[in-house]
Amino acid sequence: MMQFDDNRLLPMLFGEFDQNLARIEQKLGVTLSSRGNRLAITGEPAAAEIARNALSALYKRLVQGQPVNAGEIDAAVRLAESAYADRNSGVATDSGGETVIRTPRRHVSARSAGQQRYLAALNDHELVFALGPAGTGKTYLAVAMAVTMLMAGKVDRLILSRPAVEAGERLGFLPGDLREKIDPYLRPLYDALYDMLPAEQVVKQLNVGEIEVAPLAFMRGRTLPNSFIILDEAQNTTQVQMKMFLTRLGENSRMVVTGDLSQVDLPPGSTFGLNHALVTLKDVPEVGIIHLTDKDVVRHPLVTRIVRAYDEDERRRAAARAGDTQR
Repeated sequence: MMQFDDNRLLPMLFGEFDQNLARIEQKLGVTLSSRGNRLAITGEPAAAEIARNALSALYKRLVQGQPVNAGEIDAAVRLAESAYADRNSGVATDSGGETVIRTPRRHVSARSAGQQRYLAALNDHELVFALGPAGTGKTYLAVAMAVTMLMAGKVDRLILSRPAVEAGERLGFLPGDLREKIDPYLRPLYDALYDMLPAEQVVKQLNVGEIEVAPLAFMRGRTLPNSFIILDEAQNTTQVQMKMFLTRLGENSRMVVTGDLSQVDLPPGSTFGLNHALVTLKDVPEVGIIHLTDKDVVRHPLVTRIVRAYDEDERRRAAARAGDTQR
């Protein structure tokens, strides 16, 4: 039995026609029955405990003035499941408070255990590598942290970059000047910015150079002090490009490198810069390396199943190749 102190928050916690409770019931196979400010939870002990912890976390969000929606409910259940699994496997979990990134347009917090580790690494390290499949928040959380530090005056510039792997002959067939050809490759970075800041503020800061969105090739020969620098889609860098980028780091700067090793678009025969950097820098204490998995996917639930299906297909192919080699 759970009891809540502020009845005014319960309509938001339970949802219209108790739809939030129904969502938790469906995910965990429990039954939730409310009467006044009390909520009874029935079901398997493990599922009941996870539901209780998820509801406690959601209620805490409401007390702090943060919204509760379908995404937040899924995140709370996911985090509660991870914490329960860790406790019962003997893994120590961080008992610290939730990290909330406050940007002008929204508050951003971790929606999975992997994202919690990622946010901690962003706080603690000057250089962070974040690896994982699509939908795990690699770029989004990095941009949120960067915007927060820029707004707080902890850095003077925000620099977002991506390799334009098609920047050779094939781009020449696209209409427009160089910027218009390259902008489609950088659009996901713009999307994240506009999600964090009012549109007019993004335009103003782009115009004065406080925010810069540029392809990786434009980083050559520069030193970037007092900056928060993000390299997205880093799996598409060569070894030479990666070394060039990492050595741009200047005084009082932070750098985040994100990538998905399952989606490499480099031409055959290329040297993979991200893989090489991970091996080369793995023992450098100032470098944080975070591996996100399908458990950290926070997009539509179908995305998680798609990622798992592709991973399973790759495992089958690898096993078949190994069998052919042995024969």
